Amino acid sequence: MINDVMNDADARMDKSVEATREEFAAIRAGRANPAMFAKITADYYGTQTPLQQLASFTSQDARTILIQVFDQGAMPAVERAIRDSDLGVNPSNDGKVLRCVFPELTEERRKEYIKLARGKAEDGRVSVRNIRRTAKQALEKLEKDGDVGKDDVTGAEKRLDATTKTHTDKIDDLLKHKESELLEV
Repeated sequence: MINDVMNDADARMDKSVEATREEFAAIRAGRANPAMFAKITADYYGTQTPLQQLASFTSQDARTILIQVFDQGAMPAVERAIRDSDLGVNPSNDGKVLRCVFPELTEERRKEYIKLARGKAEDGRVSVRNIRRTAKQALEKLEKDGDVGKDDVTGAEKRLDATTKTHTDKIDDLLKHKESELLEV
């Protein structure tokens, strides 16, 4: 029973770390990359659809992304979704493809991105701590119900704390890497 709680907590914490990694991928560092468009959705026949399902993205150079929309009828919706997003780019439409040219990152913009990355890292750490709290409550319930002894729960809580620390350290490492990536000129 304790192992089930521990394995579930560990798996959920891994998912939180992975979600934080994906959030960091959406933050632009030096090069423009297609992952920046992962969280954007466009109105496609009345349904909010991720851009990854509506178009293909290719990196032309360090600052330019070409977007080939599969359905030409969806081109205006995709263009509007990109323009309204927080990417800070205005796509140009030549009738066949959308071209997004990202401006050079200024020092001020880099600092904004670092603040954004720190906020996303804190969200990830909060998520891991919430999972820890839920698992701790489940362990306490097992003890209260008499299914396991106090010593078993105490040992499991120590393992849970170690697992939590491991996962928050992973998030901190991801943040440190992203900050150094953003500060690179």
